[in-house]
Amino acid sequence: MSAEQIAFIGGGNMASAIIGGLLRAGMKPAQFTIVEPHAPQREKLVGEFGVAALAAGDAGLARAGVVVWAVKPQLFGAASEPVKDWVGGALHLSVMAGIRSDALVAATGSERVVRAMPNTPALIGQGIAGLFARPAVSADERATVERLLAPTGQTLWVAREDDLDAVTALSGSGPAYFFFFVEAMMAAAVEMGLTAEQGRRLALATCAGAAALGLASDESPTTLRERVTSKGGTTHAAITSLQDDAVDATIRRAVLAAHKRAAELGREFG
Repeated sequence: MSAEQIAFIGGGNMASAIIGGLLRAGMKPAQFTIVEPHAPQREKLVGEFGVAALAAGDAGLARAGVVVWAVKPQLFGAASEPVKDWVGGALHLSVMAGIRSDALVAATGSERVVRAMPNTPALIGQGIAGLFARPAVSADERATVERLLAPTGQTLWVAREDDLDAVTALSGSGPAYFFFFVEAMMAAAVEMGLTAEQGRRLALATCAGAAALGLASDESPTTLRERVTSKGGTTHAAITSLQDDAVDATIRRAVLAAHKRAAELGREFG
């Protein structure tokens, strides 16, 4: 990656997370060009990273070996039209939700397309991104994509593009499910006499610790749950209440609803 020129179409949070991580890893500001029509965001990118940020693409984009698409999906058509003449020779990495790889091929003229579905913990280097590559993408280019996204966290390749809808439903939307759960724990903390801040600290630390334990252990989540669920104890009372309310089925329905909507968006923007 050290000699690569990288162009970003869109300079929002996800682009900033990738750029910042690559700069910390040793790349130079001169290796980046960002097309960002929003003036305050351009100024922020220049001030924070020292990179070139343009209001509109120009022929200089032809120097980019990799083009990262990081605009909102509904803006893809407007963003791709002005740059299509200069990006046909590049490897394309999309972090846009819902835009299918066929649409990227049609818009850019390049069959070398990788789609990524990241999530918001990428902003602190703790994310995970599902990846799909079209057949024209080489093994070396897959490795390039992995290096590009390494500062944002983990990556996981899927064999079928449709699998990215499941990734979207599970990990892409997943941080919102987690924070929804934490909000409920905080509300319960206040009902029990603790402050909202005490509830926040206890809930977040507990969830973070449980996630770390799950990642470090070879045991299944079911086994880890059962280890702290003594029959007749406090955890057993809580789990029984959750089961009585069919919370597990509710969570599955919620994830499947997100999956359905991801597929709909793909057809809508496709």
